[in-house]
Amino acid sequence: MIRLVDLSAPPDPDVLTPPGVVVGYGPPSNESWLTTATFTVTEEPCADRRVVTVDSVPETLAELTRRCEHWPQASAVCDDVLRSLDPDGPTLSGVITESLAYSTLQAGPEFARWLSERGPASVPEIADPVVAQRDGDLLRIQFNRPQRHNAFSTDMRAALLEVLSVAQLDPSVSGIVLSGNGLSFCSGGDLAEFGSFADPASAHLARTRYSPALVLDELTTRFGRRCRARVHGQVLGSGLEMAAFCGWVEASRDAVFGLPELSLGLLPGAGGTVSVTRRIGRWRTAYLVLSGRTIPAETALQWGLVDALSD
Repeated sequence: MIRLVDLSAPPDPDVLTPPGVVVGYGPPSNESWLTTATFTVTEEPCADRRVVTVDSVPETLAELTRRCEHWPQASAVCDDVLRSLDPDGPTLSGVITESLAYSTLQAGPEFARWLSERGPASVPEIADPVVAQRDGDLLRIQFNRPQRHNAFSTDMRAALLEVLSVAQLDPSVSGIVLSGNGLSFCSGGDLAEFGSFADPASAHLARTRYSPALVLDELTTRFGRRCRARVHGQVLGSGLEMAAFCGWVEASRDAVFGLPELSLGLLPGAGGTVSVTRRIGRWRTAYLVLSGRTIPAETALQWGLVDALSD
């Protein structure tokens, strides 16, 4: 399910279509493999967005192999989705493709295995999961589930959409600022809630008909850099995916970024295959998903995942 390619090797005319997960390693000088690969790892500093610099190539390859063998379906589907995405294409098309793939994996054995290992869980009721305040022509929106590092839940999604609709409909609003209360901006989807969907088709319709990602993308088109996210602490999963849709992302130096969905047998499902890919390319997006590793704020700035750092 994963192919490791030494970039010093000549191009392979027998590469399959789709090629599946292909990880290159070595000096990033082979243009053919750099483009074909899911991503390439090296121990040398490299600004090429198709390449990720790691501390140890052998350790990284071993870990990637272990993860792709443990979650072969989710790895392959994620690779397929990222390869099929046109970063310059319509956001809706990308979100629909992502959501259909996500629903496919929700019905698959790898997600079922994770649910079985997690066991029963319940989501605590937390009042006012999102709070908003007008500041002149700005609408300040804050995630407000600090007890759970602002883990994104169904009630939080509904509250966020309600607040974002104000920015959509009120012509006196000329910008928004999205932030998080407590120690983190957003730690991703609330894991206690996963598996509570009625069926994959209904879940797909909910994700695409009630999508904060699509609204944030629309507001960024309208407001530009005045559609801002200020992130800190954990910026993971859906939290990162939504922030990346904003026209300007400012991160505190304690922020850590990642896409951990593979460990659930899933891929990003809040628009991240679109928003994150637009910022850092499909290769580094695939690295974040398949490796499960997080990156610090300084790396996020170098990659273009965020636009500025704050003290």
